[in-house]
Order: sequence, then structure tokens, then C-alpha cells
Amino acid sequence: MHADARAFPVGLSLAEAQARIVAVAADHVAGTDSIAIESALGRVLAEDIIAPFDVPGFVNSAMDGYALRGADLDARTATRLRLIGSILAGGDEVPRVEPATCVRITTGAPLPRGADTVAMKEDTRVDGADIVIAPGTQPGANVRAAGEDYHAGDRALGAGMLLTPARLGVIASFGHAHVVVMRRLRAVLLTTGDELVPPGKPLGFGRIHDSNRYSLGALLEQHGVELLRHERLRDDPPALRDALTRAAGDADIVVSSGGVSAGEADYLPRLLAEVGQVHLWKVRIKPGMPFLFGGIGRALVFSLPGNPVSGVATFLALVRPALDAMTRCRTRGKTLRARLTQAVRKTHPRVEFLRAALACDESGVLHATPLRKQGSGQLRGVAEADALIVLPEAAQDYSDGTVVEVLALSGVS
Repeated sequence: MHADARAFPVGLSLAEAQARIVAVAADHVAGTDSIAIESALGRVLAEDIIAPFDVPGFVNSAMDGYALRGADLDARTATRLRLIGSILAGGDEVPRVEPATCVRITTGAPLPRGADTVAMKEDTRVDGADIVIAPGTQPGANVRAAGEDYHAGDRALGAGMLLTPARLGVIASFGHAHVVVMRRLRAVLLTTGDELVPPGKPLGFGRIHDSNRYSLGALLEQHGVELLRHERLRDDPPALRDALTRAAGDADIVVSSGGVSAGEADYLPRLLAEVGQVHLWKVRIKPGMPFLFGGIGRALVFSLPGNPVSGVATFLALVRPALDAMTRCRTRGKTLRARLTQAVRKTHPRVEFLRAALACDESGVLHATPLRKQGSGQLRGVAEADALIVLPEAAQDYSDGTVVEVLALSGVS
């Protein structure tokens, strides 16, 4: 027997379930860490980054060439200037550029005093001690102003951003060796079922290899979660109860697969209600309806269906929003829109996730093609997919060309 269904919400819509999950997760926000920037790739920024000074901090050259006075240029004919020195990026001061003189300069080097223009090397030739500049260079050309990238006091990066390589470069350009990030969430993954056999072991009759340990474990790690351990469990209530309790004592989140439907061996709804609290059970989605969400102590528990595709779909639709709320991440999981390449008939009232391939045409329009393998137990469909098409509640026919929402599967977006 399961716990009394009247004791907690059952059969919520996707939007209702997401809202409830995010509200609970927002009360379980992770702490912060100050870490070296070389270890911060993919972490969530915990504080705004304010530019401490102008970047660049000085007027500099955007090209390799010659620094000169724009007033010396003749728009109609070549200009001859005397070369009086050179300056490299990071080099020392050079003589002031006076009328009819120039200085050889490299990209990023500070503009010498008196100069306001850089002629590209490709537009010049050397003639003894002089430089001859072809007509066409405009006064002020190829010069980067101080503060062109950031001015002192600018809010360069906002709290909640995922730290990408480019964003780490910005932080380094301000001279910061460390950055304050949200602490990585810690998780324990439980895969349940008498039929599960680890890869590398022979399969007996009716047995299957445990693929969820790897797909769900990888999704957790891909979303910045530290996977403390994995346990493979039989459908044994005392063992399941013990594993849930131990996992909740060690981790911020517990993710399990299997044992959440209405079958005789689906013990998790009752067990979670006994050792903790159930916040919701079953969501009106396909695949993935028998999703269970609750908590034990300070740990949040997400029990996903055992079917592999259902696990991936419920992770992206229901677990990821919780991870983002707990880490205050606001730049992940953005929904895209694409046009269907074929008609789709939806005959049920639940939100449906269809595995799809994405392609962009010559005009820049994104197209989604539903794949043939759509069964919730068929990993091939999700392995070959780029995204999940999200079809809203209500039965409906979707014609070729209809614009639909899609959740990208590759990366964390």
C-alpha cells in the first residue's frame, strides 16, 4: 500500500509541479565558496563582478602598424613620415610623435604621446628611414579608447551567471585571482530494481544493465553537482529505507530511479512519507508521470521513473529547476523555439516531451524533426536527439511548420 494520496498533492500539471519544486528548493540555497579562477569553470557566480578600473586602462593600438598624427595624413596621396622609434605591447615610453613623424607599434601597445591614429602595416611600406602610407587611412583609425571594454564601476558580470571561459577571462582582466561562487551541491544517486545488473556483468533472464546510473549521474555532474556516490538497490523496503536515510544525511539532494509508480514493487512513495515528507507525487507529463518529490531533513529527494527516457525528461523538466533555485543560477536551461518539420497528432491531455533532431536552415530558422523512436524505454531516441519538443496540455493536432518550444539536450545551455 502507498501512503494516503490525500496527504500530499497528486497529479499536478507541469507548471504547478515546477512552481512547487522551485518554492521548496529556494529554501535550500547552497552556501558560497571563494575559489581560484582556474577552478571556477562551470560554477555559478555568487556575487556581482564590478569593474575596478577601466579596461583597457590606456589608449592603445588595435593593429600592428605605425602610430602617427591624423592631421599629417593626406586623403588623396601617399603620406611620407620619418620613423623615430617603436613600441611593443608592454614596452617602454617612446619619443613624442611630432608633426611628420611616426612610431612603429604592435597590437595592444599604448599609443605614444602626440599620436591619435594607427596606419595598418599592410597599408604602408618602408623607404629608408621613412614610412610611406597609402591614402585611405582615416584620422583616428585603429585606436582603442581607454575604457572601451569596461569603465570603472561597471557591473561586468551578475550573480547567478554560469562562469564560461570568456567570463573567467573578464574576471582575470580585473586582476582577480579568486572568485566567490555558489557551493557545489552534493548528491547521492540510487538506482533501484531487482532486474538491474552493472555493465560488465553477464545478464540473466529478465535482467537489464543499469543505464540510469550513467545517464542520471552524468546529468548531475553536467549541471555542476558533486556526485558523492551511487548505490544500486534491490526492491527491498528495509534496504531502500536505510539507503534513503543514509543518503539524506550525507547529501543536499538524493536522486533515485525506479520504484515510484503504482506497481507492487513501487515502494518509494510510502517509504519517503514514512522517513520524511512528500511534497508531490505524479505530474501530468509524458513520459515521466510517476515523479516523486519530497525531503528528508535538509535534503531534497527526487525520485524519477525507471524508464531511461522518463528519467532524462523529468530531470530536465523538474530536477534542473530545483538545482538552479538552490544555486541561484539564472542562465541555464533557456527554452528555444523551433518549427515542426512534420505534423504531430497529440491524443492525450498531458504535457508531452518528444525526442527531436534540430537543424537550422539557410534563413536562420530552427526546425525540429520528431524522431521515430519515442518509447519511454528506448534510449536510442534520446541518444540520437538534440532536444525535447514540449507539447502543452490538451489533445491537439500540430501541423507542419507549427512553432513549438524545445529543451536542448546537448550541454547545459
